[in-house]
Amino acid sequence: MEHGALTMVNPQNGNLAFKIFAFADNSHFDHLQRHNYYSLIWVKEGSGIVKADFSENEFGSSSLFAFSPYQPFLFKAEKALSGIALQFHPDFYCIHMHQKEVACNGVLFNNIYDPPMTRISGSDIATLDMLLVQMRNEMTNPALAQYESLVSYLKLFLITASRAKTSQQPSAMAAVAGLKEPFLLQNLKEAIEHNFRSKHTPADYAEVLKVPLKALARVTKNHFNKTLTDLISERIIIEAKRELYLTNKPVKEIAYDLGYSDEYYFSRFFKTNADISPQLYRDTVGFGKAAG
Repeated sequence: MEHGALTMVNPQNGNLAFKIFAFADNSHFDHLQRHNYYSLIWVKEGSGIVKADFSENEFGSSSLFAFSPYQPFLFKAEKALSGIALQFHPDFYCIHMHQKEVACNGVLFNNIYDPPMTRISGSDIATLDMLLVQMRNEMTNPALAQYESLVSYLKLFLITASRAKTSQQPSAMAAVAGLKEPFLLQNLKEAIEHNFRSKHTPADYAEVLKVPLKALARVTKNHFNKTLTDLISERIIIEAKRELYLTNKPVKEIAYDLGYSDEYYFSRFFKTNADISPQLYRDTVGFGKAAG
C-alpha cells in the first residue's frame, strides 16, 4: 500500500520521471517487478527474501535495495515490510552518464557479484532520512530550479548509499579471506571483465583460468548463487544496455562489438535475459529516442 506518493511526470512523453512513496506492507513488491526506471527501496522494518535476476537473498530491517531499469525483482516478506521507495527514470538522472559524480554504478547498480542490497545503520540513517525529507519538500513546494535541487539531493543519497555499501565489503571479504575460492573468483571476475566481448561460454573461462569446469561452476554457484552462464550473460547485457542507452549505434553494430555476428541471435539472447527487445529497451529507456 502506498502512502503520500509524490510523482513527477515527464511532460514530453507522460512517463514517470521521479517518485517517492512510503509503503506499509508488501503488496507493492510481492509480484515480479520490471520497470523502465531505477528503483531504490529502503525497507526500514521487516524481513524476508528478495529475488533479483538469477538469485535469492535473505534480508532484514534497514536494508536498502537498488534495481536498474528492467531488472526483475520481487520481495517475499516473512515479517511485515514498511519503508520508503524512491524511483527515477534515466531521462531524469542517468547513473551511466554521471558515473564520475556519484560512483554508484557497479556498486549499488549493475553489480553482478554482490546482493542488490546495503545495510543502512548509524549516521547514514539520519542522512538518508534528511535527504528524503528535503526531496519531499521540493516536490510538495516546487520553486525555482526544482529539477536541479532534486538531482542534487538524489546525488547525495546515491553517494551516501554507495559509501555504506563499499564500507561493508571489506568485512565480507575478511570473512572468507582464509578460503581458496575468493582468490579464484577474483580471477574469474577479471577474466569476465577482460573477455566478455569474445568469450561467451563457461568452458572458455575454465580454460582461461586453467581449472576444471565442474570445480569452477561449483565454486561460482556456492559464492554468488548464480551459474557461470548467468554471470557471463549479465555482464554482456549490462554492456549492451549501456550501448543502447548512451549511443545511437545500430543494434547490428552493438551485437558485433559484443562478439555476435548474427544480429537476430543477439536480439533473442538480449530478450531472453532482459525480457525486452533491444529496440524496445532503447525506445523506453535509451538516449536513442531523443537523438535519433
